[in-house]
Amino acid sequence: MTTRIPANAVKNEQRKRLPTPRPAANGPDLVAYREAVESLLIELAGHSGPGVSPGDTAKAETILIERLVEPNFSAVLSVTPRGLTGTVEWLLNEVRNYKPSTRSSAADLAAQVRIFLLAQVEAMWWGQTTPFATTNDVLTSPDLIDIEKLRRAGLLPFRYRRQPRTFATRAVRAVARRVAPDRWPRTAGLRFTYSRPETIALLGQIAGDFQRQAPHGTPALWVTSMTRSVRHQQHLRDLGYAAMSPSAHCVGWAVDVEMAWFERFSARQALEQVLLERQTAGDVNVIDEGQAWHVCVSPVAVAELQREFATRYETGRR
Repeated sequence: MTTRIPANAVKNEQRKRLPTPRPAANGPDLVAYREAVESLLIELAGHSGPGVSPGDTAKAETILIERLVEPNFSAVLSVTPRGLTGTVEWLLNEVRNYKPSTRSSAADLAAQVRIFLLAQVEAMWWGQTTPFATTNDVLTSPDLIDIEKLRRAGLLPFRYRRQPRTFATRAVRAVARRVAPDRWPRTAGLRFTYSRPETIALLGQIAGDFQRQAPHGTPALWVTSMTRSVRHQQHLRDLGYAAMSPSAHCVGWAVDVEMAWFERFSARQALEQVLLERQTAGDVNVIDEGQAWHVCVSPVAVAELQREFATRYETGRR
């Protein structure tokens, strides 16, 4: 009989093995910020589950108004593009308009708040960067690389699928899901195969670390989303996804990687460990979104990743 280990025990054991955090470089203490977010979520838990009443929503708003002025929150929120007041106002609007959706990674109101607040780390980092407003902006930007070229050159240590563009492709994918439902992750695929060189280099490093730590025979790291246009991000919000605004996806610094599929290979814990170690080192911001985890490059990691891309990928791009 298999003994099931509680999820919180796994996470506690993971935290014990994490390296010592890198000191913050002229910025807020992100360890303290993330701990404050966790504390806030515990307080919100009783007012965010299924069947939330207007009274619960009002209580949640009161808790947010009281807590978000605390130093550990304001240190981050005050240096985002909207500032402290504007960010709190935006979050309260998200809370009032929250609607559960089977498409959303925010299963309840507390999850929506968690994703929003953790995304503010990236708003602090990259919020002043001009986003890619349209599809054409993504496809023509000199700052982005089409990973299809790198894939054809055999240089990518991670996998992905593009979104189907024809009826025939969608029909074949549907048949494949019925015949072999677990052979590939259950994801729509990449709408855009473009990303910044540094983000590609990060994925390569994560893929290598994952391959070394995962059980033998585990498939390669799988990427489910890369750069998005602002227009597409809004489209996802309209469909009910927890697509934050602003988003590091819309400036090319964020990706989503598949997590749930790797459970069938007993490899999810290894991938979580790789990502959490990167976050503890200060190289990334990570947001657990259930089936996939959102990963964003930190400014402190950019220079090293630029060198990594030039060394490992630049030749294959030409």
